[in-house]
Amino acid sequence: MNKSELVSTISERTGETKSSVEAVLNSLETVVTEQVILGNKVAITGFVSFEQTSRGARTGRNPRTGETIQIAAARGCKVSAGARLKAAVKGT
Repeated sequence: MNKSELVSTISERTGETKSSVEAVLNSLETVVTEQVILGNKVAITGFVSFEQTSRGARTGRNPRTGETIQIAAARGCKVSAGARLKAAVKGT
């Protein structure tokens, strides 16, 4: 489901306008992004949680020269669906 489909579905089920639903989702996205960057976990219990993932810097080899190089740490956002959201998607 893409964002426009999600907005439409929420709008139909709640009676809110699509623009209102989209504004709320955009605000949620902004807040979640800010918190994850700070290293905090954001959770809507039973539905969804967002948290930072990271992989520490590691050592590798340059395939052309064979010299040892440092590979930068990587960070990302892990999104986990809770039991209630999974049940809602299944229609139970």
